[in-house]
Amino acid sequence: MFAKISSLGLFGLNAFPVDVEIDISRGNPIFDIVGLPDTVVKESRERIRAALRSCNISFPVAQVMVNLAPADTKKSGSVHDMAIFMAVLKAMNMIDRPLDGCSFIGEMSLNGDIRRINGVLPMVMLAREKGIPAVFVPAENASEASVIDGVEIYAVENASQLINHFRGIESLTPCEHFAPPEAAYSEVLDFSDVRGQNTAKKALEIAAAGGHNALLIGSPGSGKSMLAKRMPSILPPLTFEEALETTKIHSISGLLTPENPIITKRPFRAPHHTISAAGLAGGGTIPHPGEVSLAHNGLLFLDELAEFDRRTLEILRQPLEDRKVTIARVSGSVSYPCTIMLIGAMNPCPCGYYGHPKRKCICSQKKVGAYLSKISGPLLDRFDLHIEVAPVEFGDLSSTVKEESSSEIRKRVMAARKIQEERFRGTGITCNALIGPDKLQEMCPMDEQAEALLKNVFDRLGLSARAYDRILKVARTIADIDNSEVIKKSHIGAAAQFRSLDRKYWSGSE
Repeated sequence: MFAKISSLGLFGLNAFPVDVEIDISRGNPIFDIVGLPDTVVKESRERIRAALRSCNISFPVAQVMVNLAPADTKKSGSVHDMAIFMAVLKAMNMIDRPLDGCSFIGEMSLNGDIRRINGVLPMVMLAREKGIPAVFVPAENASEASVIDGVEIYAVENASQLINHFRGIESLTPCEHFAPPEAAYSEVLDFSDVRGQNTAKKALEIAAAGGHNALLIGSPGSGKSMLAKRMPSILPPLTFEEALETTKIHSISGLLTPENPIITKRPFRAPHHTISAAGLAGGGTIPHPGEVSLAHNGLLFLDELAEFDRRTLEILRQPLEDRKVTIARVSGSVSYPCTIMLIGAMNPCPCGYYGHPKRKCICSQKKVGAYLSKISGPLLDRFDLHIEVAPVEFGDLSSTVKEESSSEIRKRVMAARKIQEERFRGTGITCNALIGPDKLQEMCPMDEQAEALLKNVFDRLGLSARAYDRILKVARTIADIDNSEVIKKSHIGAAAQFRSLDRKYWSGSE
């Protein structure tokens, strides 16, 4: 007796179709699974035996061979349990209805319950691409799967429910398409809580408007972390395509819930400075995404930047340029997207008061240099905006004047993003920070005075080619906020001012 059932597999972020083939024949009783399965897949034999017993069905006393095709692709996880279970039933002639056009993904428990799995979203997206009309998923994954339109999603709670559906005893009904709600900002920290720091606020507004990386440096208690944690309140909402991209990464990481099956707000990830390189960039035997990929289309905040292991930080250099992380393993190579805004915050020295106008720094020049040198020149060069956060004055703290709210700042950010959306329509670019070298001159026209100032800044400060590009992109964003199509001298001047801290703090530190 032979049967074939459709399933779906996952390696990294890439889903692939899997055919579960089963042959039941006379011979010594055996239940074997071939087709490059890992240990978890092989263990499904015991789960399926127990699940059948829970449904009062005896496992066949015969030679049972299951093949997961294509046989040369590694199969991992418990995602194929439901498909193997259905293949056994089909081969035993316990289900008469045809199963063509149906795909099954889910983990079986010993009592027949269907448990949730990770990575349902990319697998259902593949089912739609392959023209598979119906996918049976665990009930806990149903809301996540139903985000994808064009595929009928059936939520299954247990094995008996699945059997009754295909025997025509009690049919399951397809889930309703899940329409994601609009992102809410009511519970997000607001910039109106921050007293003073107008220069830093303006710089972060520019960063949000253009998708730029920013480094905040200042003494303890000046408000660096407070400012960075309020960045999500001024970021533009995700488009539906961006939401799907981001949700796929969170799906394979198991971070989605039935209540929130799709990411509607830009991610904000703030790992502790003790994080490992694999935790930041991703890794493992089967490579899983790290914090830099979980922040895709959002913001990665690294507080106490100089306390991170230097080798861990250096891993960020290539992903910040390529907008993707590639992890190579014996079983294959996986790439995860990581289009992020990087916000770093740090003190200027171990005691925190180097350069403070009123408090004396107790660190030696050697200690200051060693502390700052934890941030290498190439990494520092990848920050578009260097922001010095000055100590807060008493007058600002005691003032009763109401500070500008995040909603007001977000209006200006959205207006600037709208201009960029029109400018980059059809190019695949979403914000100024992503302008490639080939389109830089076309997208960033300057008047003569602006060009002369940029040349002067480049020669006087000895900027790198990357720094030149980033100053030009920041100036493009400042011009967009001013609703100016041409970059002017004032825009170049403002952008250049945000590239000066490396001269103040890092000169001679390495």
